[in-house]
Amino acid sequence: MRTHVVDHPLVAHKLTTLRDARTDSPTFRRLADELVTLLAYEATRDVRTELVDITTPVAETTGVRLSHPRPLVVPIIRAGLGMLDGMVRLLPTAEVGFLGMIRDEETLQASTYANRMPEDLSGRQVYVLDPMLATGGTLVAAIRELIGRGADDVTVLCLLAAPEGVERLEVELSGAPVTVVTGALDERLNEQGFIVPGLGDAGDRMYGTVS
Repeated sequence: MRTHVVDHPLVAHKLTTLRDARTDSPTFRRLADELVTLLAYEATRDVRTELVDITTPVAETTGVRLSHPRPLVVPIIRAGLGMLDGMVRLLPTAEVGFLGMIRDEETLQASTYANRMPEDLSGRQVYVLDPMLATGGTLVAAIRELIGRGADDVTVLCLLAAPEGVERLEVELSGAPVTVVTGALDERLNEQGFIVPGLGDAGDRMYGTVS
């Protein structure tokens, strides 16, 4: 597994405002959207392309276009939905699937409650959107589902990651074709499984607290 921390001043600038407890939900959503586009630029460096002949107003030439099968973007509901627009802005021809996953706050184990994806992902590059790589349980379960359907290249985009979560992915997905692209690698997890210093619950920060 590869982990890539995007070292860019604009990423650090936007993350600082996202971390601030005073940032309201509309501002949080806008900045998260902008940040995802920056992360997506790095995450799609190895997106698969094919050569294509075109005619410009001046001459014939050869360029590149995204190859088939098209990439699949999979946000983890609900917080991952806040990252979707920023991703498809860069990959407008990608298809979109959805995974609804919930974490038991006592056991920290993830379970799936909604699944809307192609049954066969053979030969597909998949981009998974989840704002926080904390304990790693949700992403391990999601990636296993994708690989079980035949995905042969999975890239995870997250705003923040904790060392414990990265280590869990490395151990439990050893040998799997997985890359993690994140805006920062934070210090640790606290006793409640939240990233420190982190930014709190990304879903609640984006959409408000729901009971």
